[in-house]
Parts: sequence; C-alpha cells; structure tokens
Amino acid sequence: MDWTRPGPEEVAPGVHRIPLPLPMDGLKAVNVYAVIGEDSHTLIDGGWEVDVARCALEDALGELGLATQDFDQCLVTHHHRDHYTMALGLRRRAGLVVGLGEGEAEQLEAIRASDGAFAGADALLLAADATSVIEGLAALPVDRVDLAGYTDPDRWLRDEESVAAAGRSLRVRATPGHTQGHVVFFDDESDLVFAGDHVLPHITPSIGFQAKPVRTPLADYLGSLAEMLTERDRLLLPAHGPAGGGLHARVEELLAHHERRLAQTEAAVRAGASSGFAVAEALRWTRHERHLSELDPMNQMLATTETLAHLQVLVAQERVRETEVDGIWRYS
Repeated sequence: MDWTRPGPEEVAPGVHRIPLPLPMDGLKAVNVYAVIGEDSHTLIDGGWEVDVARCALEDALGELGLATQDFDQCLVTHHHRDHYTMALGLRRRAGLVVGLGEGEAEQLEAIRASDGAFAGADALLLAADATSVIEGLAALPVDRVDLAGYTDPDRWLRDEESVAAAGRSLRVRATPGHTQGHVVFFDDESDLVFAGDHVLPHITPSIGFQAKPVRTPLADYLGSLAEMLTERDRLLLPAHGPAGGGLHARVEELLAHHERRLAQTEAAVRAGASSGFAVAEALRWTRHERHLSELDPMNQMLATTETLAHLQVLVAQERVRETEVDGIWRYS
C-alpha cells in the first residue's frame, strides 16, 4: 500500500496515521498521528504549514468525524518545518497547546537570529573545504525564515516526563542526533513508540546540519539509537513511511548501516581524501548510489555535513586523525 495515500489509517486502537503532503523533492509526505480519546484528543507532530497540508489534515479528520478544534494539544518530535510549523498554525487557528523537546530551544533561537539562508551551514562547509557547495547555495533563491513558524512552544518537554494525551500517558524520551532536541513518545501501556525522524523504516535521517552546529551529532545519534534497545520492543510509528514493524529490528539495521558508512568513510581517507568535501565526493549517496555532483546544492550541503559527522566519530575512535590547516579540517 502507498503510505502517502491521503486519509486516516488506524494503526492501533484509537491511533490514526494521517499522511500530509510535503512541498519538496524526495520526501513526499509526513505522518501526523491523531490519538483519539473519550474526552480529549491529541496530535503527534503537526506537518508543514502550507495550504495543501492544511486541507489534507482537515479532510482526514473530517473522515473521523472531527475537526482541528476538537484537539487540545499537538506534541512535536522536533523543530523541523515539516513537523513544527503547522503545529504553531493550529495553535493560532484552533487554540491547540504545542509541546516540544526542551533541547530545541537553542536551535529555535538560532533560526530566529538568522536570515534563513541555511543558517549554520557556512562554517561547517568552510571547514570541509566545500566552497563549491557554498557557491551553489548562494545561487539559490533566498529562503528567509518566517518567524511565525519558529516561535517557542507553549510547553517544553523534558526527558522521561509523562504527558497526559487523550486518556493515555505518553513518556517523553530525549533522542538527540537528527536535531539537538528531538524526542520520541512511548505509550508504554499499548507498546507504541511515536518515533518522529529518529527511527524511520526505509531511510536514515540526516545527521550533521543544524542551525546551531553541534560538535558530535552522529555520536549523539548513535547513542540515542543504542538507548532504544534498552526499551521494551514496540510497534514503530514513524514520521515518514508506513507504520508497523518492531523498533528493535530497525534500530539494529540503522546501527549496522552507520557502521558500514563509517568503514566507507575511513576507506576514503585511506585512499587519499583529506577534507570533508573530498570524502563526500568519494562516497555514494541515496539509495540510488548517486555521486555528490548529481545532488542539488541543498542535498550536497546535507551530504557534506553528514560526512563531517562520520569523520568526527572516526577521530573520536582514533581511526583517523584530524588537523586544522588554514581553517580547513584535514584528515589522515
């Protein structure tokens, strides 16, 4: 079944997955979950604040006999615009209370302080010797931040906090990596995990680029993944892709993927690639095994910063060495 097909899908009793379209290449939809209770209802993630997504959400809720005004809160896994911006729109239009992980406060502040032109990327790209990527990004139309989409939530969510949601108790678990303040929500009684972008069934989340750069994003992510294996296995409810499957099996696949990627990155350095950009050029990208030059400037930026994240882990593991020469990080 096409997981992006419009309309609600009941994935567990009282839990409906609603895919909302995204105005971007690559990812076609984001899952919003409607958690229905007897006296109150909760949304998990909000979607991107664009007309087509607003209409899709209203239509899907209408099939359930509900409207956005019937929901009292939206709990958001992380601050990216395909998850957070419509949550804030729902707050303005329907009065929903918005909750977000407290680790996202610095990222939101950095976005609001920027001009929106890939905030936080230039310093990393310079360190990676990726001047061509910087030039490619500069040639793109300016994507200025709509500050209305990045205001603070009503409630900052803390690690291991329990949140009442539609007659359930959802446990917040901090999972830094994809973003500094990413969280997942465990429904311990029903053995569900609303995983956001932390654990996705068919792809790996981007690691390395944040508005306020984080020095060890991949190490953070791998640590957060390993922590998932200390939890009881659950039904996986991801933000992109179909619902279903076990949490543990997919986490083990993701850990294995990154170990392979670390080995490939190390091999590229051994073969003579000495900068983050040169290593990114030596690797292949996406499931289609594309060369870096085949990607658009935005995805070249994400690939290069993710390569830096892998190199940082290799340095910490003493598998490669890092030195700084004229502001560029060199690897050997």
